[in-house]
Amino acid sequence: MAKLYFRYGAMNSGKSTALLQAAYNYEERGQRVALAKPSVDSKGDHYIISRLGVKREVDLLVSAHDNLRTRFRSLTQGEDPNSLMPNIKVKPIAALLVDEAQFFTPKQVDDMFKIAVLDNVPVLSYGIRTDFRTTAFPGARRLLEIAHTLEELKTICRCGRKAIFNGRRVNGHFIFSGEQVAIDGVKVTYESLCGACYLAESGGVLEP
Repeated sequence: MAKLYFRYGAMNSGKSTALLQAAYNYEERGQRVALAKPSVDSKGDHYIISRLGVKREVDLLVSAHDNLRTRFRSLTQGEDPNSLMPNIKVKPIAALLVDEAQFFTPKQVDDMFKIAVLDNVPVLSYGIRTDFRTTAFPGARRLLEIAHTLEELKTICRCGRKAIFNGRRVNGHFIFSGEQVAIDGVKVTYESLCGACYLAESGGVLEP
């Protein structure tokens, strides 16, 4: 039986780079992979882009209303009309690699679990656990609940300690309230912080 993996870390911990490396490793051995990401992640459009400048087009751009397992199973047969590579008869998929997994719905995370267990295809999902308010994303919470394997990808805070939180800046200033999802733009940026630096910036406030 295949497994559902959740590889998580704070911002800039190399999640997309690790995903693209995993895809390369599979393909180097002659195996086919499928890459998916949520449509809410408008950064990069149809591409997964690492901080190192490496990018790759996804096979499935998934909306919140999609049944992920149905789309994946159609893709394995080359029949998915929403796929970026429709109607192509190719060999079976050896693994599904999912970027920005925190933005998937809990039901879609359940679909990932079913793809692994019922379709016997490993699902390697990459994402962050919590938002800038230290609140878990619904998709990440579900992955923490049901994934077979949890792996932390580490990065460091500006002070040199391990970063575990994601601070949000608007116009250069940290904020600690607002909508959970705000994809990077001109005025919105993020910084990975350790617990001590997060508390220093928030004035000692940890809870939302």
